[in-house]
Amino acid sequence: MSVTPIPDTYRRVTPCLVVRGAARALEFYADVFGATERLRFPGPGGSVAHAEIVIGDSVLIVEDASPMMGTEPPPEGGLPGSPAFLFVYVEDVDAVVARAVEKGATLKRAPENQFYGDRDGYVVDPFGHGWTIATHVEDVAPDELAHRLAAMQGAG
Repeated sequence: MSVTPIPDTYRRVTPCLVVRGAARALEFYADVFGATERLRFPGPGGSVAHAEIVIGDSVLIVEDASPMMGTEPPPEGGLPGSPAFLFVYVEDVDAVVARAVEKGATLKRAPENQFYGDRDGYVVDPFGHGWTIATHVEDVAPDELAHRLAAMQGAG
């Protein structure tokens, strides 16, 4: 029997979020993004050792911190200027951002139309992870994109 090096049910890169309170995080991601849970392994003391959720066509791993694995969650409220965040496309950015805030996320940037054709906003979830939430609203040709970027930067 041949084993596939990259399992069919995963993409090549699969983000893993380490959080405080993975069970609550799984509920938040289901409520806000419509995530469906496909796998959960319990950990010690009622923690979640490993869970997998599906948002649209993407898999996301969510786990409680594990000293054995050397993982730690971000501080509550997130890291200032975090070098990594998640970017998710949704059908209605305004509704999803509002729902995220209603469920406890911190609004960092309200949804607004961007020069590159998306309407997006940025939140930090209650578990410290940043999310750019976007809806694609306009197809922008590469030359127009360059023109808009130059104008935004004051060069055009």
